[in-house]
Amino acid sequence: MSARRVLVVCALLVLVVAGCDRHGNDVAGRGDGRSTPVEPAWREATLPVPPGPAGRLVLRDAVSCAGVWFLVGGVVDATGGSRPAAWSSTDGSTWLPVPVAASTFYGRQHVLYAAACAAGRVAALGAKNGGVHGNPRTGTWVRDGDGPLREVPAAFELFGGPRAVSVARVAAGAQGWLIAGARADGAAVWTSPDAGGFTLAEGLPELAGDARGRTAAYDAVALPVGWLVVGSLLPAGGTALRPMAWTSVDGRSWRRAELPVPDGRGRAERVVPRDGGPVAVGAVSDGFAVWRADDGSRWRQVGGFGAAGAGVLSVVGLAVVGGALVAVTGDGVGRAVWVSTDGGVSWRSVRVPLPVADGGDTALTVAGGDGRLLLLADDGRGSHAWWGRV
Repeated sequence: MSARRVLVVCALLVLVVAGCDRHGNDVAGRGDGRSTPVEPAWREATLPVPPGPAGRLVLRDAVSCAGVWFLVGGVVDATGGSRPAAWSSTDGSTWLPVPVAASTFYGRQHVLYAAACAAGRVAALGAKNGGVHGNPRTGTWVRDGDGPLREVPAAFELFGGPRAVSVARVAAGAQGWLIAGARADGAAVWTSPDAGGFTLAEGLPELAGDARGRTAAYDAVALPVGWLVVGSLLPAGGTALRPMAWTSVDGRSWRRAELPVPDGRGRAERVVPRDGGPVAVGAVSDGFAVWRADDGSRWRQVGGFGAAGAGVLSVVGLAVVGGALVAVTGDGVGRAVWVSTDGGVSWRSVRVPLPVADGGDTALTVAGGDGRLLLLADDGRGSHAWWGRV
């Protein structure tokens, strides 16, 4: 082989090696910020201030069912006082405040931070820090049809008390409703047939912590039969979390699976149902990983994106929009949006209309429905909602 051909071959080998990360994924496809960001034609939505004392809107979550959008959050006044708020829309252009019926002292101060819907019913989670220790006073809310969003009375220790750790996300399906979170002994769930009152299930074998380590649950979705919960395991004597998933037919008996990642470190923080199997996204040691379950229990890593930042990495939002996956992440400095149109294999960053810091009283999240993307952003000074298409 001539010297010229040797140089050409060597140059090609360098390009091939440089174009792959240590997982064997294409770097540009992995979404490391080198590719041109996606720029949706954002269109801001106007949300009316609900009746009541003046204040700024805080938007925290949105959900779409049967062509109806539902958005939850709160109103915060100049002194830091808050009250729950919600809006609905049938076309995405005209939003109407939803009447809110609180029944407790802390419920009247809740900010609603998570929502789910099914069969004409909406459920939401709300919280307000309070009490001697300033811990979250968490509760649930439910709305039937066109009625008010009403607080569901519950005993204090159902979500709080000395064993409380977190109440993360709520999911809805044909079999009812499920909340994912954690208690003193690890991952736990709350279940309900109609969201009119939840039953706590803690200390369950495989789901809760045991001699193998401590668990935590961050998100959940309904399966065709049963439930899927994602979270993490901190091994006994270990210092790094491992990504986990659990499945159950009835919400009582659980089966656990550890999600594959090269060095075993990471968390599965968000999950969505998708054709071909559920998709989970979470922070790992070198960015963010994407997993897919072919049968609800056999997980494989299909892609990744982002790069390790200076702070703690996190995934704070995930949605399916017209077949595309849209994720929201934090790196300890700011929050970012990413999109994948091939099932999570490759990703591109999305340019957002408002920079949002990672941490403090801020929020950035997404929701999908009717082929449209709804972006909610709160930079700590004001909240906005934008429509876009990916």
